Amino acid sequence: MLKRIPVSHVRLGMHVHKLDGAWLDHPFWRTRFRLGSEADLAMLRSSGVSHCWIDTHLGLDVAAPSHDATVAASAADAPRCAAAASAEAVSRTLAATSPPPPASMDEEVRRAARICKSGREAVVGLFAQARMGRALDAESCLPLVAEIVDSIARQPAALIGLARLKTADDYTYMHSVAVCALMVALGRQLGMDDAACREAGLAGLMHDLGKALVPLTILNKPGRLTDAEFEQVRRHTLHGHRLLLDSRGASEAVLDVCLHHHERPGGGGYPDALSGHQVSRLARMGAVCDVYDAITSNRPYKSGWDPAESLARMASWSGQFAPDVFQAFVRSLGIYPTGSLVRLASGRLAVVLEQNPQALVSPVVRVFYSTRSEMPVPLRRIDLSAASCNDRIVGREDPQRWGFRHLDELLFDDDVLRRAR
Repeated sequence: MLKRIPVSHVRLGMHVHKLDGAWLDHPFWRTRFRLGSEADLAMLRSSGVSHCWIDTHLGLDVAAPSHDATVAASAADAPRCAAAASAEAVSRTLAATSPPPPASMDEEVRRAARICKSGREAVVGLFAQARMGRALDAESCLPLVAEIVDSIARQPAALIGLARLKTADDYTYMHSVAVCALMVALGRQLGMDDAACREAGLAGLMHDLGKALVPLTILNKPGRLTDAEFEQVRRHTLHGHRLLLDSRGASEAVLDVCLHHHERPGGGGYPDALSGHQVSRLARMGAVCDVYDAITSNRPYKSGWDPAESLARMASWSGQFAPDVFQAFVRSLGIYPTGSLVRLASGRLAVVLEQNPQALVSPVVRVFYSTRSEMPVPLRRIDLSAASCNDRIVGREDPQRWGFRHLDELLFDDDVLRRAR
């Protein structure tokens, strides 16, 4: 049975079915969970949410009214009530209020493929609404953002790696999904709380919405843009901000990222030529994530750069990115991000599969080629951080120099790639 109660009446053991107010206004990853810790209870009571709905079939009901004569008895009975809770119920409580448990790369890649497909459909729908002049509902994308947040918590390399592998035709739509995932991963690296990570993810998903009002002939033009065409592209930040002003569920911070993700700490950005701390932290995050995904993706006019090479180039662009944000971004991806081509001390070439957070220069790789024999070698997965491993990375390699055009197939099998498109 569902009941709407004041947050002040909530107690441990209740199953929260829904929190009143906007999704971004509360500090929890999910809206349905069992309250199992004093910390979560205190966080809920201090969140500013006034009422919530509870499900009495899945958790405790509101405490019966008591009077002075029964207060002591109720307090005495509390330990016995707590002890009576089954081990299964405690397990469910912990699972519901804790972050998702880590997942293997293979497990998470299959989930990530479904999320990529759903994300593309959601962004295509938003662009269609914008082009038809309909009011947008940013809040409708929050369940998708929640899925992305959970996927990043389980295994960030899966969704980030898969979202990068967009086709040139899909770039405009999948770019938004990729930036959403990158923003969440960066937010976690910066120590942002759950609500802030959700907001960062939504900002990433919405940041390029204004491109819906830029002609497709310009967005997909294979050659150099004219000054007039580039000015139309630059106006996408203003278009997106205006579209979101009238939407439901877009906070001021989300609006700010949409408007200012092309501003630069060193100045020279657009639309307002802001500099330094005039650019909000969330917009500075958006700038890094936007550029990284753009330069590592295949576009109508160029092939994407190698991920590790892209980070190296970005590090050399003075004044383009806030140093603290960029350093955290590198830590969130790894020195050699998933998909990078690297040379090992053994002379073999390998593609990076996933990261070892405690050893950023020693990721998990898949070797496939020998530079000494100039021949393919049997595929082998190697954890370079393992004590038994006597190989190491000695440098980045350019896939185009070697003529490797299908490294993606070493990361994900064809079935996964089909599900993501």
